[in-house]
Amino acid sequence: MSAARDDSDLRYVQHTPAGAEYVRQINAQCADRRTRAAFRDLVLRMAAPGARLFDFGAGPGIDARFFAERGFTVDAYEVDPRMRDFFAEHCRDLMGTGRITLDGRAYRDFLEAKDNERGCELVISNFAPLNLIDDLPELFAKFQALTLPQGRVLASVLNPLFLGEMRHRWWWREAPRLWRDGQLFMPGPQAPHYRRLLRHFRAASAAHFRLQSMLGIDPRRDGRFSWLHAARSRYLFLVFEKTR
Repeated sequence: MSAARDDSDLRYVQHTPAGAEYVRQINAQCADRRTRAAFRDLVLRMAAPGARLFDFGAGPGIDARFFAERGFTVDAYEVDPRMRDFFAEHCRDLMGTGRITLDGRAYRDFLEAKDNERGCELVISNFAPLNLIDDLPELFAKFQALTLPQGRVLASVLNPLFLGEMRHRWWWREAPRLWRDGQLFMPGPQAPHYRRLLRHFRAASAAHFRLQSMLGIDPRRDGRFSWLHAARSRYLFLVFEKTR
């Protein structure tokens, strides 16, 4: 899930799991397995068979492999070298056939590159890479360049209003700042990251995308009480559609 907050400093990833250890941890919890399955199901419903996908913050490549094995072409970006090492081994055969490509250049170089703009149908970003990014508007500008005219973005982000965290004093202590600024930077014991309200994502993407929908991890339960179902989810799925 690793992306990049800064293209010159990767020290923050040194205390986070990566590669095989990350895969073990992300598959250990039932809630995480359900979240990944729900995200994958949503991708399969949104993308046309055989479409080109762009996997931003692709981590160890387990999603990239899942979609490539189902007929999609997957271009992936991952900044963490430990994740890339696992990715390269895990997806070696599919990378050999061109079904998967992996971009591991520095984040600033990734943003400025033109050779990766192949016209994908859907950008996917699972397990909250967008919460690691300082400047979201420039990232959405890159997503605009990566995608076809009718392209979309599906991003899994941390839920800033997750009921499970509202039990803690730190949440209530920081809530006024979250409400005031629309985002909250969390140094954290591992990777520093942001908690962001939907209005922040709307504003950050507005020059190129419109926030089309927000879903909890069980889209089938959206409806009259969708806000309550979403509040019970650690992650939210955000769908952005291109505006031009």
